[in-house]
Amino acid sequence: MKEKLTAPELRRQKGGTPLVWLTAYDFPGAQLAEEADVDVILVGDSVGTTVLGYPSTIPVTMDDMVYHAKMVRRGAPHTMMIVDLPFLSYVTPEIALQNAGRLMQEALADGVKLEGGRSILPVIDALVQHEIPVVGHLGLTPQSIHRMGGYRVQARTADAIEALVDDAQVLADHGIIALVLEGIPDRVAQYVTESIPVPTIGIGAGHQTDGQVLVFHDCLGLSSSYPKFAKPFAHVRQAMLEGITQYRREVTERQFPDETHSYHVPDKEWQEFWHRRHPASSSSEPAR
Repeated sequence: MKEKLTAPELRRQKGGTPLVWLTAYDFPGAQLAEEADVDVILVGDSVGTTVLGYPSTIPVTMDDMVYHAKMVRRGAPHTMMIVDLPFLSYVTPEIALQNAGRLMQEALADGVKLEGGRSILPVIDALVQHEIPVVGHLGLTPQSIHRMGGYRVQARTADAIEALVDDAQVLADHGIIALVLEGIPDRVAQYVTESIPVPTIGIGAGHQTDGQVLVFHDCLGLSSSYPKFAKPFAHVRQAMLEGITQYRREVTERQFPDETHSYHVPDKEWQEFWHRRHPASSSSEPAR
């Protein structure tokens, strides 16, 4: 198992072997991620759409994030864990400090991630000044889904590219330890990666970033549908569906549980019980 990354060590991974990030939302998922030696586990507010059944990340609360992050930490105590600050949890530096503090103290997070560029610099400054490692997030920012009009690829015009590059440079200057780039063209992501001194982590941003992150359910084929950038590396959903279908069939046909999967009482003990309850019966075995 790898040594747990620290914030300074993460920054020093810039330009090295690509970093492997994976989301996780519970104890068994975190265990699997740690056993597979991923570099960083991200407890994303994507828990809203992948686990909680919401249509977007907007309804996810701080209590949700703390609850799931605590499970992940118990499952992966030796892996760096970054936790998302959810919608409206960092509208002011004071609110951001309070909520980030909860994640650090209650869930033992190693850092927090938040979406946005220059407009949230006061929040980032406050977190950094209070020794909380911060990961930025630019491009397709799911908490802005209503403003963006849906999950759409960003930075496709010269003006939008310039704004994103400027945001990335400013965030890096203000002390973030890494930057997630989501849903942007590969050339834009490569340019940002080459322009800033902190690692970039891509999701739908091509292969030239300093690392990649995938949603747990997309990585393992647990989702019912996938965005263009997601590749299932296993087909767990199909295997689970087949298993549940087989379980239903064997139960309805009385094939399960069979003798192997049942507990048994010794014949002597059963006979003694039977005669106690039915002393007048000549039968030594009740009807089955």
